Amino acid sequence: MAPGAMSSSTDRTKSLAGARPVPYWLDDPGRPRPEPALTGADTCDLLVVGGGYSGLWTALEAKERDPQRDVVLVEGREVGWAASGRNGGFCAASLTHGLSNGLSRWPDEIHRLEDLGARNLDAIERAVARHGIACDFERTGGIDVATEPHQVRELREHHTRMRRAGLADGVEYLDADAVRAQVASPTFRAGLWDRRGVAMLNPAALAWGLKRACLTLGVRVYEHTPALTLTPHGAGMAVRTPYGQVRARRVALGTNVFPSLVRRARAYTVPVYDYALMTEPLGAAQLAAVGWQGRQGLGDSANRFHYFRLSADNRILWGGYDAVYPYGGRVRAEYDDRPETYAKLAGHFFTCFPQLEGIRFTHAWGGAIDTCSRFSAFFGTAHRGRVAYAAGYTGLGVGATRFGAEVMLDLLAGQRTERTELEMVRRKPVPFPPEPFAWTGIALTKWSLARADTHGGRRNLWLRTMDRLGLGFDS
Repeated sequence: MAPGAMSSSTDRTKSLAGARPVPYWLDDPGRPRPEPALTGADTCDLLVVGGGYSGLWTALEAKERDPQRDVVLVEGREVGWAASGRNGGFCAASLTHGLSNGLSRWPDEIHRLEDLGARNLDAIERAVARHGIACDFERTGGIDVATEPHQVRELREHHTRMRRAGLADGVEYLDADAVRAQVASPTFRAGLWDRRGVAMLNPAALAWGLKRACLTLGVRVYEHTPALTLTPHGAGMAVRTPYGQVRARRVALGTNVFPSLVRRARAYTVPVYDYALMTEPLGAAQLAAVGWQGRQGLGDSANRFHYFRLSADNRILWGGYDAVYPYGGRVRAEYDDRPETYAKLAGHFFTCFPQLEGIRFTHAWGGAIDTCSRFSAFFGTAHRGRVAYAAGYTGLGVGATRFGAEVMLDLLAGQRTERTELEMVRRKPVPFPPEPFAWTGIALTKWSLARADTHGGRRNLWLRTMDRLGLGFDS
């Protein structure tokens, strides 16, 4: 929905009166108790730092590749408390933050990247079933919707490019009547329905289920155990924690938005804060009014876009639009709550679904995601190959982090695989400049993207220059 679509009516903010400023997914009385913190010294073959998806998939895949491998995972707070437990629960096959981004950056290997992404999503579905992870996994697919005339044209042109490249299998173009038959909104003008490339799930439950699977396979998990320093130790590495130390032959870093223990990797990412609302459960009449029998995940096609989906108990999650970069790139708890953004989102929600006027939001929250200048993950090693890292998933990490885990394990093993040979894996994105240049550039980009949304999608000189430099900034 365009910025001007927000209602000025204060009545709509009343829908937020009872919203708790906590992530809906984490507000679960059945959440597992944290594992004890590390006290003293421990040793292992592989130390995984970070208890989000990136670290959890790495630990799990490491044990499944070699059940005899001794694996330790340390998490600074609790497993899944950060981005892994706060996101919208869109588990996408794309490894490149969408096909358009992948085509523009890696056209020569896009077919391989798309194939690897599809196989990765299939593997996640199998892992969820194999380990009995109760995370409401639904292979519903996703629909990109157009809400403005220029977006209709862009969706149609994108579908044409997909067909010409042989990448449109399972993707259907929907006109206004067809897309509204799937989900009833007067704002929808067209859509692209990817029937197999997206699954919906409960993100916190996935993280907790992966933790349980890791423990079952023998991974030692220490929570409330931040990794403070990373230093060489003999033929391996040592990581100091508040009450102890872990010595490991190899280390995998899944810290993503938080400052990397490999200092030179820090310049490649910045944190961006994203926000979401969750409604109360819809009744039968409300569900009938919006349709949505296919339960697909949806996102609109604006630069400042919204994403929305149904939960297992038929609530609507509505997020996106504002992407807030804090000066200096600091990750702080006070940024997790932003009432002015909640008010915008509530207005946009009722513009999209006027038939739901009067519904209340029960939860409103935010959190930081890590982005990089190419909008998709990058990879690397340090300390003569004894340390590997992956970061920069830019909001599509629910699925892609499993692929990143496999890349890190390949790199630590010194193996040449179909993954490590990818240009996407071998090359790094352009690093962000220091302040105040980073803040100025990001602010100018945000302004330019918002302006493009209200000017028929036309990209100004700044955005065109970024395009020529390979920095993208298209979403």
